[in-house]
Amino acid sequence: MDMNLKCKEIRRNILLEIGTLGVGHIGGSLSIVELLVTLYYKHMNIDPRNPQKEGRDRLIVSKGHSGPAIYAVLADLGYFPKDWLLTLNKPGTNLPSHCDMNRTPGIDMTTGSLGQGFSCAVGIAKASQLKKDGATIYTIIGDGESQEGQIWEAAMFASAHKLKNLIAFTDNNKLQLDGKVSDICGIEPLRDKWKAFGWNVINVANGNNIEEIDKAIAEAKNSEMPTMIILNTVKGFGVKFAEEAGTSNHSMPISQELFEEAMKELGGEI
Repeated sequence: MDMNLKCKEIRRNILLEIGTLGVGHIGGSLSIVELLVTLYYKHMNIDPRNPQKEGRDRLIVSKGHSGPAIYAVLADLGYFPKDWLLTLNKPGTNLPSHCDMNRTPGIDMTTGSLGQGFSCAVGIAKASQLKKDGATIYTIIGDGESQEGQIWEAAMFASAHKLKNLIAFTDNNKLQLDGKVSDICGIEPLRDKWKAFGWNVINVANGNNIEEIDKAIAEAKNSEMPTMIILNTVKGFGVKFAEEAGTSNHSMPISQELFEEAMKELGGEI
């Protein structure tokens, strides 16, 4: 499989979801596409035919507003029909704006209240450690989300319990809902903070590069401690209008004109 082409396909599906609705969380969905493709298509032990398989790897997306990206991947893998993507956040949908484990096959934890998903991931990793089921627990947090105190409480617990089966990622795209992270409540030096909390830390210079992400995950699997992989990403990556929107792309309206322009940019049919 050409994973870079797969990323383009996933981005087209994200645009289809949000474009059909007319508005949505596009910036943070697009920034983690390379990570999701690397995880789901190469590293994760999962079975779309048996979503509740015992001992499966799990992904908890603590920045739950990136649901459209997760849905695009899960539909592609066959967890549910692709026509569900056209129902994003509409009445009666199984694909709400924020991830809901009770409504969407393949979602391992309901998330959206920032900080809580990460704590759940730490708890799941501890349970897996106790069960000795061999699962790897992955979780994604946002850089703005890293301002939450709950993140750091969970971080202390994870290192104290040596949860080497926990691999976390920070989507370090430097932007949050209403401004630059550095202007609102700066989180640097992020690498030093995680090291101080007892974590193995890997910095990925280009967090939208599959090869760099893949190498970091392989390295993390050899650690005896929980690992934080800091991905330096671009919010809205891969779609020109979303990248150029800057802080406005957290959740933004998408006109038919912008939708068609972006689909052509990604080589897809309209």
